[in-house]
Formats: sequence, C-alpha cells, structure tokens
Amino acid sequence: MPWKVREAMELRASFVDEWQSEDWTLAELCRFYEVTRKTGYKWLERYEEEGLEGLADRSRAPRHHPNAISAELEDRIIGLRGQHPRWGARKLRAVLEEKGEEELAAVSTIGAVLKRNGLTVPRRPRRRARPNAVPVATVSGANETWSADFKGWFRTLDGVRCDPLTISDVHSRYLLRCQAVGAADTFHSQPVFEAAFREYGLPRRMRTDNGAPFGSNGDSGLTTLSVWWIRLGIQPERIEPGHPEQNGRHERMHRTLKEATACPPGQNRRRQQERFDAFRQEYNQERPHEALGQTPPAQHYQPSPRVYPERLAEWEYPSEWQVRRVGRSGQMRWMGHYVFVAHALDGQAVGLQPIDDSHWKVYFHFYEIGVLDGRGLKIGSPERWKKRCQRGTGEQK
Repeated sequence: MPWKVREAMELRASFVDEWQSEDWTLAELCRFYEVTRKTGYKWLERYEEEGLEGLADRSRAPRHHPNAISAELEDRIIGLRGQHPRWGARKLRAVLEEKGEEELAAVSTIGAVLKRNGLTVPRRPRRRARPNAVPVATVSGANETWSADFKGWFRTLDGVRCDPLTISDVHSRYLLRCQAVGAADTFHSQPVFEAAFREYGLPRRMRTDNGAPFGSNGDSGLTTLSVWWIRLGIQPERIEPGHPEQNGRHERMHRTLKEATACPPGQNRRRQQERFDAFRQEYNQERPHEALGQTPPAQHYQPSPRVYPERLAEWEYPSEWQVRRVGRSGQMRWMGHYVFVAHALDGQAVGLQPIDDSHWKVYFHFYEIGVLDGRGLKIGSPERWKKRCQRGTGEQK
C-alpha cells in the first residue's frame, strides 16, 4: 500500500490504530505500510506527545538561515527607505556602505526586505507601440523627412503648463515650428502641422516617437493624426521604442531650446511663445551649425514643391483588390464577420491585396496595416507575417 494512494494523515492515523490494536508487531506494520522502523517510531512518538496534530507534515525549512540579516539591519534599511522613498535597493546599499555599516546585505536581499515590508510597487508591463516596419530612412535633401516631437512640458512662472510642439527638417535642421500648445494631443497639434504644411509644403516622411498623438499601442500603430498624414501622402516613420538617437538631430535641438528659452521659463505662455519665436529666428537665420559647415539652416532649406491640398481626394486601390469601409467601432465586414482594423480609421476605406487563399495584406492608401488571417479573422502586424514566411522558407530548405 504505497503512501501516495491515500492522504498521508489518514495513513499515519491508520498506522497508529493498527499499532494500538496489538495485533501487529512494529516490523510487520512497517513492512505493510512500506516505511522504515525509524519512521514508524517517529509517528508513534509524535502521536503520544501531540495527538493527531503531531501526524501532520512539518516544514523542512531551516529555522535560521546562515545568510539572513539581523533585525537591526532590516530596521535600518526600512528607516533609510522612509527618508528616501524613491531610492531603490542599489542606492540604499551604497548609502549603508558609505556610512561604514559593518553588516552589509546584498542588493537582492535589500530588495526582498523592501518587498516583504510593502515598500515597493510592482511595475505594470507596458504595451509598446508598433514602431516603423523598416529602419529610419537616410535623407539627402530638404523636405524628404521632417521630425516632430513634444519637448518635455514645463510650467511658466504663473503656474500654467506649457507643451512645446517642435517640427524641423532633418536634412537642413531648419526649425519649421516651435509652438506652445494647450495639450499634447491631436486637437491642439493638428492646426500647427496644417499651418506648417501651408507655409512650407508637404514632406515625404514624418519622423516621430511612438507616443500620442503620433503613435498608438494598437497593432496598426495608427492615430487620427497619422491617418491624416497618410491621406496627405506623408509616410509616418516612427523610431524604435527606447532609441531616441534615431531622432538625434531633433533631440539635440531640444537641448539647445531648453537652455535658451526655459531656464528659467517665461512669465506666462504668451511671453514664453515670444522666447520660442526669437529662438527660432536666431536658430534658423543666424546660429552657425557645425554639421552644416558653420552656416545657419536657412542657407540649406527651401520649401517643398508638394503643395498642401485644399481637398483630400479618395484613394483608389487596384481593381483586383477587395475594398472595405471601416466602421465607427474600428471594424470592417469580412466574409460575414466583423474584423477589427483600427479605431483611427473610422469611416475610411482599406484595400486587401490577396496573398493566398486565406491571407490578405491590408492597406490604408500606401501604408501597410498588416496581414489578415481569413481563418482566425484577425489582422497581424507585417513583421509577424515576414517572420512566418522566413520560418516557412527555412523548413522547406
């Protein structure tokens, strides 16, 4: 009768009952229950001392860990954390070491102390927005690529929040716009882009990071603003998350902008905008740029020949493609079912290019949204489809 057939407590109690009946010798009982005589004596002794509770499993963990820290050190760690609530385990250990603490704990041990005492908050995993499917393009002329970003917000001296939206030409470094807006969203930023398009024409690409209002966490990566750019014939070009160096020229300009206009900030938003305008004039027309042979950006920029259209024409997809209209819920009808595309495409038409019997590439104008799996009724990113094709090619070889 192996021990795993019945609960251990029940078997041990049965072992004791059989022993108390005096019908069996201890050796016979141990052979029957498949335990050693040492184990049999142990159960009998525990039963006599504690009753049935003594037959329960006991923890095998050591009562004292040789590497455990003292209660005094744990109290000092907690106290130090209270003085510096934003400091992590590495900084706390460095302070303890600097103070000449005789008993030092490992970083992992200090982290465990903080967690055990409820002094840490686990970070929620963040969904990353979909980056550009291809590496950022090199530029050889003005208006091939513009960069846009919100320089980190700050407050003017009257306490009002200021969100500067900046737009620059990547090739010439020409600062097209530096505008304080009410909020970093589509409603406040789209008029600034429209004014720039009307004054300077349209670029080929718009390089941004993945944050709102430029990119979204959806598989398509589209937002209302980027959909508008695509309808204007502008290719959104989002850098990889965590790689600001891909937009390094624009980021470097932000550093200069902050030093010149926001240290300290203006009295109010109107005065701050006057600083931005003066900076843009000097930056474009007077300030020599080392990468431009110590000449100002204005000597290397000319407006785009692509004029801003007064009316956006409907895009025409090839005749052999399927065309579907996206509804308010961001879904389209496909084979009697609803398939989610993107909320930002509400009311827009998308084209489906056939790949095989059950897969179609989904496009909005020239922008590839992803690949529709007709069986799963789901649109996956183009990167997933490419990886799948690569795996399939490798298996065939």
